[in-house]
Amino acid sequence: MNERLLQFIWQFQYFNNSELTATSGEKIQVLFPGRYNTNQGPDFSDAKIKIDTTTWAGTVELHIKTSDWKKHNHQHDPNYSNVILHAVWEDDGVQNAVPVIELKDRVSKILLQRYEELMNTSSFIPCEKSIQTVRDITWKSWKERLLAERLIRKANIVGTSLQQNNYHWEETFWWLLARNFGMKVNADAFEAIARSIPVNILAKQRHQIHQLEALLLGQAGLLEDEFEEDYPRLLQKEYKFQQSKHDIRPIATPLHFLRMRPGNFPTVRLAQLAMLIHGSAHLFSKIKEASSVKNVKEWFNVTANDYWHYHYRFDEASSFRKKIVGSMMADNIIINTVVPVLFAYGNYQAEQVYKDKALQWLEATAGEKNYVTNGFQKIGINSGNAFDSQALIELKTHYCCYKKCLSCSVGNAILRQNS
Repeated sequence: MNERLLQFIWQFQYFNNSELTATSGEKIQVLFPGRYNTNQGPDFSDAKIKIDTTTWAGTVELHIKTSDWKKHNHQHDPNYSNVILHAVWEDDGVQNAVPVIELKDRVSKILLQRYEELMNTSSFIPCEKSIQTVRDITWKSWKERLLAERLIRKANIVGTSLQQNNYHWEETFWWLLARNFGMKVNADAFEAIARSIPVNILAKQRHQIHQLEALLLGQAGLLEDEFEEDYPRLLQKEYKFQQSKHDIRPIATPLHFLRMRPGNFPTVRLAQLAMLIHGSAHLFSKIKEASSVKNVKEWFNVTANDYWHYHYRFDEASSFRKKIVGSMMADNIIINTVVPVLFAYGNYQAEQVYKDKALQWLEATAGEKNYVTNGFQKIGINSGNAFDSQALIELKTHYCCYKKCLSCSVGNAILRQNS
């Protein structure tokens, strides 16, 4: 037994509460167990407990043993002066001024056995063998909650960027968009590049693709070699001019090529990012007004300029292949940048229409294919769209990996079955 499981049992009253009595003999009736408290103080607040013939309102504290009350020095803590009941797993005879009830012999052995199985499994997720027994209505509401948690957390990340640039939404979107183009390996470097080139500079250069490429590739530190080909020499010359004009310096964060697919090389991704800027001004403003995610996806499905049809790196010719962002990458940008920033904007401005649009766009976007979604698919849980896949990623990474089954609606449903 641990305190979190004991709190779960008390919160949902998963014990036999008939003829409940305190260790000192008073009759106990739980009218309301209280609200689970995650802050300092007793475990449950606003409880209503009838002790003999008197109804008390106050807090409830839980411990594994009665003696834990004094071990934790609650008798000297004013936060515990309003405790009306001390619920323990096992009464070890240590007395205090608060009525005590023992729960050890009142809890279903099936529930305890299921919890032990969940905690001891090494499966992809703890409830892998039982998850198919959970009702669809439980899944539906839980996925909505998971997605809300994920979007709120991402909105907080957006908020941090906003604070750093005086709440400039276009600038913030540019930073996070660049980060997305860098993929996981080069995300920090790409964001550093974006932060080093304000959007107003890019807007002035957007009609000339080679100027945009020079700025991005130059700030990345990729135009510092001695080149044989004319195009990188042109970019190098242009960058030196822009560098002097705007007083900018290449970033210190290194870029990585090793063990990457050539299509994800930073040179290619920066060239594609330059083409995106070349074709779209005030991109976040356009996204806010877009009526369909299909239109947004088309804006991101750009192709790097002609030089990159034959190159992945400077001075290294390759066979012809257009460097198109592609449908999967466009979906990735919508899921990981467009939707979070749009949701954050709706949250910050108190405009529900933008939050609703963000959710609708996830439902209209293909679900991700990765380790997490593939793992769920193997146990019969499919993601029909990005709404589903994002919820499953949240479930796996923030609940299943930490075995927080007691805080999970699916885990709750499994523990409650026939217990």
